[in-house]
Amino acid sequence: MFGSIQEVKDKLTAQNYLINDNSATAVYLAVRLQKPLLIEGPAGVGKTELAKAAARALDTELIRLQCYEGLDESKALFEWNYQKQLLRIQANHLTDRTWEETKANIFSAEFYLARPLLKALQAEKPVVLLVDEIDKSDEEFESFLLEALSDYQISIPELGTVKATSIPVVILTSNNFRDFSDALKRRCIHLYIDYPSFARELAIVRLKVPGVNKVLAEKLVAFVQSLRKMVLKKSPSISETLDWARTLVLLGVETLDEEIVMNTVNILLKYQQDINKVADRIGGLLPE
Repeated sequence: MFGSIQEVKDKLTAQNYLINDNSATAVYLAVRLQKPLLIEGPAGVGKTELAKAAARALDTELIRLQCYEGLDESKALFEWNYQKQLLRIQANHLTDRTWEETKANIFSAEFYLARPLLKALQAEKPVVLLVDEIDKSDEEFESFLLEALSDYQISIPELGTVKATSIPVVILTSNNFRDFSDALKRRCIHLYIDYPSFARELAIVRLKVPGVNKVLAEKLVAFVQSLRKMVLKKSPSISETLDWARTLVLLGVETLDEEIVMNTVNILLKYQQDINKVADRIGGLLPE
């Protein structure tokens, strides 16, 4: 449990995650008020990594529910263990038990496989539940989550109401693929993480890629920041900045020039149309 906002910053920094006051305050309030934290922002700015770092800082398990189109309750909650049920049915067939007795037996907690949401609610000690990229799920699934996010319980016809053994720290992430209902937003503390400033991104690069020299780090961050000012199909994220820094260190690069940038820009840009747009302007984008 975090005792203060400063403790949040200190413990996350110890996990190699640099966090500003705004984000640290949101994390602190989410943990202490036991409210879900909804983190929105561009892909690759550290939303998922924040949840991972928080779990390490709290010395607890991270349970991840990866969202996608078509995700339903069974994938999030539990699925019946059909093989085990079948074996029990076959075994009961050799006894005098009626079908009603058998059915009542096989539809019990002994015969289900818990999925992320149920695992988090039934964990003996508080865990970090990461509902990742919730914007990719359907509105129906979002509605299904409301009970869990407000009351930390789930109603299951076969099992009744399952209440949390211990209240998890819930972090939801979104890449702004779609808007959310007011009901979801009302239940959450909201945090928006944008692309970092030059100074902050430089600090992240120096922390995460210790082999990079100061001059190279400054130039590569300045170049990435220039790319983000262009109209691209996909701007480079922080994770791609780090990948590029590691690439340059691996290649033994000490400083940037047009040739090395052109040979490695595919690490930063994932669409050929973006690479073509940047190719003719590399000289002007390179810092002096």
